[in-house]
Amino acid sequence: MPEPFKNSFNRQIILGMAEHFKKKWPEFDDKGFSDTASKNLDALELKERSEQIMNAMIEYLPSDFTKAGEILLASLSPALDGDIFGITVDDNGIAGWAIMPMTHYVGLRGHNHFDLSMTLFKEFTKRFSSEFGIRFFLLDSTEETLSTLRKWTKDSDKHVRRLVSEGTRPRLPWAMQLPVFIKDPLPVIELLEMLKDDDEEYVRRSVANNLNDIARDHPDVVVGIAEKWMKGASREREKLIRHACRTLIKKGNKRVLRVFGYKPPKIQRVSIDVQTPKVVFGAALQFSASICSNASYDQPLMIDYVIHHQKANGKTSPKVFKWRTKSLAARKSLTLTKKHTIKKITTRVYYPGVHTVEIMVNGVSAGAADFQLLMP
Repeated sequence: MPEPFKNSFNRQIILGMAEHFKKKWPEFDDKGFSDTASKNLDALELKERSEQIMNAMIEYLPSDFTKAGEILLASLSPALDGDIFGITVDDNGIAGWAIMPMTHYVGLRGHNHFDLSMTLFKEFTKRFSSEFGIRFFLLDSTEETLSTLRKWTKDSDKHVRRLVSEGTRPRLPWAMQLPVFIKDPLPVIELLEMLKDDDEEYVRRSVANNLNDIARDHPDVVVGIAEKWMKGASREREKLIRHACRTLIKKGNKRVLRVFGYKPPKIQRVSIDVQTPKVVFGAALQFSASICSNASYDQPLMIDYVIHHQKANGKTSPKVFKWRTKSLAARKSLTLTKKHTIKKITTRVYYPGVHTVEIMVNGVSAGAADFQLLMP
């Protein structure tokens, strides 16, 4: 059984942090810090553990932020040029997950020391990430922080460049939202423009994730960016754009589908054969879809299916599933088969009754058929 993710924070890491803090500041109460940071650790989830460590830092590090910042900088392990995945606190210094509460500490305590805080975030992100901590500054010192991030788009370290795009994501998972950029994403888009052709896929993928966030609130803006960036796009940039538009593609946004060459299809209505008209919960819906071209030319097709789930109030709720991309030859047909298991998941409550499977081709509904879900 895999180790629980929350154990990324454990007593060994806390003891390692305490050891390095004391090396750089002999007056540091390493035992008091370790005991406070480790209290009831097993009962806490990952973010709660990080916050408890951060609160212990506030209690035991010097109240003078300049002094505390110097201790944090001196406690870091040497920066790595390559992949930082899997690194942690060791004899060389602090790195990995232990950086998370340190960025939170700076985010809360460093506002009267902007330059030192930016130096800390820059060094932290080379050893883990500062995407959580820097958001405090984006909220409270927006223009000054954006000015720093513009400079960092040209930094030689890929982790620093990635922080620009990842730290400004309006709806970064696990982190506080950035309402100012949810309302107006233009300042973020200006940064992403500078990074869209970055040499590192690691950075470009972060750019795509940021745009996917923005698309939730401003779909037309992101479609416009996709249309603009696709002109003369390299293979790498096209991959970025496709990843950035993944939610819009899944929703069948017709404008964004056209960006990738998926126009309204010229096909006959899809013939759907449901082999399991009654599905017992825990078993699989099995169906096939036959698509016949009406066009005199080959057509690129993006084929998805939608399950319209029965709700408690008798209405249905659609859920889109990606299926297949195919090129359909002129006047030809193709048949696809699918086995879709319906089982217990944490994100949905299932109800018995009539459900519907619908076929979408290039974002257009092309046919539907019912089946009945039986609960044991």
